[in-house]
Amino acid sequence: MLNFLKKNKTGEAPYDFTCMAQDIHSHLLPGIDDGSPDVETSLELLRSLAAAGITRFICTPHVIGDMYRNTPETVNNALAILKEACNSNNIDVQLSAAAEYMMDDYFMDLLRSKAPLLTLTKNYVLTELSYATPPNNMEKIAFELNINGYLPLMAHPERYFYYHKNYNAYHRMKELGFLLQVNLLSIAGYYGKATAKAARYIIENNLADFIGTDLHHFNHLRALTDPRNRELFQKVLGDKIYNTFDGN
Repeated sequence: MLNFLKKNKTGEAPYDFTCMAQDIHSHLLPGIDDGSPDVETSLELLRSLAAAGITRFICTPHVIGDMYRNTPETVNNALAILKEACNSNNIDVQLSAAAEYMMDDYFMDLLRSKAPLLTLTKNYVLTELSYATPPNNMEKIAFELNINGYLPLMAHPERYFYYHKNYNAYHRMKELGFLLQVNLLSIAGYYGKATAKAARYIIENNLADFIGTDLHHFNHLRALTDPRNRELFQKVLGDKIYNTFDGN
């Protein structure tokens, strides 16, 4: 097992992630997106995450029209394989799966054709935007999600650089019915100072409904479990417990 969980110089254990009832955003399913490439990697990541205190996961592989056209079949097959591997290797974690949907033309086609979406639970669906350009039809997308009965979560809004000089955009997302999910690594400065500042703004202004690891690989794991981030996570997130749905 990779030794990411060393105690710090004061003898304190790394932050135990009690801020999360469960991780609702990760890329741990093997071989179906840009996350874990194989079962062995998934198992190693899960061992280390469980040792850090995270034992419940909703895995959310990408669905992107021009890159990862995952379906309920590809996702559930990968989930079944990983569950069996965890059982065989005595890794005591709870796994389920949904998807992280890029709000592109392919997603809109799925929505309009009434194709079943992979939800986090009930009608909660995890969505994301392009990192390159801001959307010009957020109101229309929000309306179509609403009339189709979905409650959208916007993944890592703090990472979209085009909003870093327009924090009103986060308030507008909330007005349109989006719940906001902040990445833990954003708080730690993994994606840069501007992203960390935006993450703090969202949290401090009570706009954050969920947090997640968005874990893809071992570099994310190293940063996530670095003992130096313990005090920072505690300071920023406080005593609030995130990632419950309807009180569960």
